[in-house]
Amino acid sequence: MSKIRMAHFEKDDVLHLAISDESEAGSVEVSPNITAELNAKGALIGIEILKASTFIRDSVLESVQAKVLDLAGAKTA
Repeated sequence: MSKIRMAHFEKDDVLHLAISDESEAGSVEVSPNITAELNAKGALIGIEILKASTFIRDSVLESVQAKVLDLAGAKTA
């Protein structure tokens, strides 16, 4: 397996994760602003995230908030 490469295109706020050097034969929208790139066999070779800054910010905040709530719940139990 190739090394995963990441590129952020700041002007368009697009984050691209390349999992393989294979050519893209198709893609599937996984959720709004997230596209899975596939090779000819249908295997995942990359991920493209639009509005990446917002996506990452929101993902990190949700994860941290969930952990804080778990910790707070554990302390009161």
